[in-house]
Amino acid sequence: MLRKSKQIFFHIYRRFQRKRRHLSGDAQTELRTCLKHLETALMNSDRANVALYTQQAKQLSAKYLKKSSFEQVIDLFLSLSFALVIAIVVRQVWFELYEIPTGSMRPTLKEQDRLVVSKTTFGIDFPLKAKHLYFDPSLVKRNGIVTMTSDQMDIPDADTRYFYLFPGKKQFVKRLVGKPGDLLYFYGGKIYGFDAQGNDISQELQPDSLELIDHIPFLRFEGQLSFPSPAVNNIYPTMILHQMGEPVALLSASSGGKLLPLSMFHDEAFPMPKEYGSLWGIDNFAMTRLLSKEEASLTGAPPTEDAILYLELTHHPRLDHLRLVRDFQGRLRPGFHYEVSYAPLGNQDIKTLFANLYTARFRVKNGMVTRYAMAPEPIPSQLVPRLPDVPDGTYEFYYGKAYRIGWQGIATALPQNHPLYLQTPERLLLWFNLGLDFNNLYKPSNHTALSPNRYTYFRDGNFFVMGQPLWSKQDPSLNSFVEKEKALATSGSYLPFIDSGPPSKELLGMYGLKIPPKKYLLLGDNHAMSGDSRVFGLVPEGNLRGAPNLIFWPYGKQWGPPNQPSYPWLTLPNIIVWTLALVIFTIWTMIHRRRTRLPVKEL
Repeated sequence: MLRKSKQIFFHIYRRFQRKRRHLSGDAQTELRTCLKHLETALMNSDRANVALYTQQAKQLSAKYLKKSSFEQVIDLFLSLSFALVIAIVVRQVWFELYEIPTGSMRPTLKEQDRLVVSKTTFGIDFPLKAKHLYFDPSLVKRNGIVTMTSDQMDIPDADTRYFYLFPGKKQFVKRLVGKPGDLLYFYGGKIYGFDAQGNDISQELQPDSLELIDHIPFLRFEGQLSFPSPAVNNIYPTMILHQMGEPVALLSASSGGKLLPLSMFHDEAFPMPKEYGSLWGIDNFAMTRLLSKEEASLTGAPPTEDAILYLELTHHPRLDHLRLVRDFQGRLRPGFHYEVSYAPLGNQDIKTLFANLYTARFRVKNGMVTRYAMAPEPIPSQLVPRLPDVPDGTYEFYYGKAYRIGWQGIATALPQNHPLYLQTPERLLLWFNLGLDFNNLYKPSNHTALSPNRYTYFRDGNFFVMGQPLWSKQDPSLNSFVEKEKALATSGSYLPFIDSGPPSKELLGMYGLKIPPKKYLLLGDNHAMSGDSRVFGLVPEGNLRGAPNLIFWPYGKQWGPPNQPSYPWLTLPNIIVWTLALVIFTIWTMIHRRRTRLPVKEL
């Protein structure tokens, strides 16, 4: 009670000091007498008189010191402006609280996870600008998680507003993989490379703590498309493909395709690759979907083996033998020539895929399944998959385990008898082909079917699907598949999908991705669902804003420091900002104590 009364005393006293010259002599005397009595009672801790004179002071303030509407508006404006300035400076320069909106960093960071992000990890940021007041590149760590602003980058729907007032750009959370001067190559879901000094950093890029994180050098073989010339008779004659934010290939309906000069290969020591698939190890990966017997029989070259399901592997995109294709947007345009392989699957293979299954987080309502999003976009009902046997709720699969997502993102493992665990070929087709986007456009039976972002690759002789081995190098199924691929290769120009092995230094030097000065390669841990440098390109140094150092919600396995190398705390940016904050707090505390010290003067 005494503290509250003391606050009221100083509030009325300062108001009285500002307005007393506008008051009559009697009003001044009445207010001064009451405030003097209240001051004495506060100094003596006389609770009875404190309560009495506090009430009298409030009544006199309402009578003589009432604020006009204009004064109220000015006070509100000044208070909000001060609070906004402090909040912006703190969030931009010191630290910020984040909520993860998407699954692009799963399993490290999941939807609705809350983070504390330090803005002084690498330097001192310039507020609301993609630049730094100070930046120390030596503090940036490979495989560290960073936040970045989308300012001055070609990222759709990047505009936002801070506090619903100030225009700004959205920020993203990704894992920093490549630093300036690095030369990187993708193989087996991992990244190999050398730094600017020629040191082998492959081991640093593949720590045991990130064993379950895969990195794929593309989202789709055709990347992002642009059309330099308008359609002629509803046909787009030329098309430019963009990967890593760079125009990498030109496809022409009349003259075939060619690679374009890349800024990543500006150094004469690293010549331009001759084949599109050679870029950064693209040929080491196949885009994959599952087909039923009926769906497989409708393909251009149906598999001859009898099986329950088939893995369709699309690989080795080539710039020769281009063809006109009609995409799901109805455009008739040049398209790649691909090699396509089929791998028959039996009961044990289906069980293995179920055991390694992962999906996007999804919602079930009235038997209709949609992908989870904080701001969902409606899709036509005919494109929404159905799960009529699954109760309403929010769910996800990860590493073959199903979870129900409750309040504020808290995940609970489901029992094995839950309908989500139904292991039939039909259900696996749904999870594998539609489980990332939950849209029937990804059904192979749809004539405009899209390929899901599922990938197959070899690593050290083993055959991986969904980031886990489907077949080991000794598995008869894998040996049969490889022998068939080799046999096809002997019959013509077919390029087989077989293990090429980890890259040699020479191969990496010829085809690696070279990171230019003051640029960084940022990738999402969930390669299948992440818009990252593969889409918007390498990130300028000025766009790096900080790094998360704590997951504070939800409590459980996710709680604590995220899975990344530890950043040092005792650094120049931390010392400067924390010291400045301590000095400001100390000065404010001293001023506040001086202004709230009893007795006051001039009363």
